[in-house]
Amino acid sequence: MEHFAGLDVSMAETHVCVMNRDSAVVYEVKVPSTPSDIAAAFAKAPACERIVFETGRMAPMLYHGLSQLGLPVVCVESRQAYHALKFVSDTQRCTRPGASCPHRLLQARPCEVPAGTRCPLPDHRPQEAGRPAGHSGEPDPRSCRRVRCPTAACAQPSLHQTGAPGERGYCWPVCRHAGSIAARTAVLGAVVAIDADIKGMVRASDACRRLMSIPGVGQLTALAFTAAVDDPSRFRRSRDIGPYLGLVPRRYQSGEVDYTGSISKCGDRRMRTLLYEAANVMLTRYKGPLRLKDWAFAVAKRSTMRKARIALARRLAIIMHAMLRHGTQFKPA
Repeated sequence: MEHFAGLDVSMAETHVCVMNRDSAVVYEVKVPSTPSDIAAAFAKAPACERIVFETGRMAPMLYHGLSQLGLPVVCVESRQAYHALKFVSDTQRCTRPGASCPHRLLQARPCEVPAGTRCPLPDHRPQEAGRPAGHSGEPDPRSCRRVRCPTAACAQPSLHQTGAPGERGYCWPVCRHAGSIAARTAVLGAVVAIDADIKGMVRASDACRRLMSIPGVGQLTALAFTAAVDDPSRFRRSRDIGPYLGLVPRRYQSGEVDYTGSISKCGDRRMRTLLYEAANVMLTRYKGPLRLKDWAFAVAKRSTMRKARIALARRLAIIMHAMLRHGTQFKPA
């Protein structure tokens, strides 16, 4: 008889439940939330056709760890799993192909860290530049904080050097009091160091150079999009990148009620911001003839300019994914 398993994952423990095709529980146990402990639990249970769990903070680690141990794991999008379980209680039904959530490879993490660390820096640079230059005293330690960067940033030498000696996981100091010259210098130094890392990664990536042929797409946007998509074959269609990045409208249906709202804003918020900025640059800075501009301005005439930028950002994401998938260059005509 076929068996299927579901994992209820938390930070400390994972609840393992194995069921047969008749929805009868045949094995149930709680184990620590590590791939080795979960694999040891399945070694004592009947062989399972599918092992299902929802997306969450522990999902990437468990997915890659259990896959390397040879377990047939499937990570499902939490919203889709909710609607599936709302009507069907059988755990096996959640393993349909449409509910699976594509996971990025671990190799994409080093490219994601510089892009993610670089984005908040311009927010601090104007604040530091506008402070009085006459204040040269040491800031009060109680008024200062440090911005934490991801652990993987420590693997980047230039990123690690921007922090204080011996403090792994911290990038640059930010002082809340006015006139901190040291904080402004540290922010500017971090900008230079991370920009150098990004420039080197873009030069070494053929995919980033091809994406930068699109008007409005710069080094940071190209690198962040390449890291967010990772393997283009994870998406069956280029059109699926819109819902993945939260650039499609929400839709509510109940009885006779059926209306479309604003965009869902799911997924990577930083990537949506970069695509929105690229769309704005294309509409306001690029002077050459471009069909995408004409299409976006047509949307703005019947709606608003803001919605036109969002629509163009979604269209750019689709085009960029298709370029990565087929290895082609951007053709303005």
